[in-house]
Amino acid sequence: MGPDEFYSMFKLDGRDTGAAYTMRKEQRAQGVPPNWMVYISTGSADQTAAKTAQAGGTVLMPAFDVMDVGRMAVLQDPTGAVFSAWQEKRPQAPIISGGDGRLCWADLSTPDPDRAARFYSEVFGWKAEKGAHDHSGYLHIKNDEDFIGGIPPANRRNPQAPPHWMIYVQVADVEATAAKASQLGAKLYMPPTKMENVGDMAIIADPQGAVFAVFKSARR
Repeated sequence: MGPDEFYSMFKLDGRDTGAAYTMRKEQRAQGVPPNWMVYISTGSADQTAAKTAQAGGTVLMPAFDVMDVGRMAVLQDPTGAVFSAWQEKRPQAPIISGGDGRLCWADLSTPDPDRAARFYSEVFGWKAEKGAHDHSGYLHIKNDEDFIGGIPPANRRNPQAPPHWMIYVQVADVEATAAKASQLGAKLYMPPTKMENVGDMAIIADPQGAVFAVFKSARR
């Protein structure tokens, strides 16, 4: 990294939970806004990159080593959403999951949900299922037996926004978290909202514009 570049790990309870880095000059020149990148765990970043190309996606950055920590590739699905494949090299990954302050869900905003669902099924083996009593068209993403995210119907997305993944962070109190974010200079794109039998959520843009959601499950 150059003198004007920055990379820092976020830790929670002494374990890695994410990171922040300075956007590259070419990203800023292309008008890429500040954003969160979703990393998907894989046994081989090289194979995932190859599968991405075979399934109609684009390899933006071929697999490369990240010191002795892991190996990664930056990829784009056929509908335009960017994500990274991550191959862990350490015996036990110190990434933390589960509980408040942790990533708990991810939604894919895409103009072509069916095409995106086929792509991620081919590359990662995910299943995209409609809820038995949900007639909205929302697709629930299932990895093995775990629900990990979803794909909202195309008519519910902002047509001006590029295809993207949005992360959800679990919190104990959505209203308090949204209020605190506002005090710290964030913008609320969606104020705290209750979804019957699902939970409470809000959509927030941090002071630099990176968008994420906070969520509290109704099952807690």
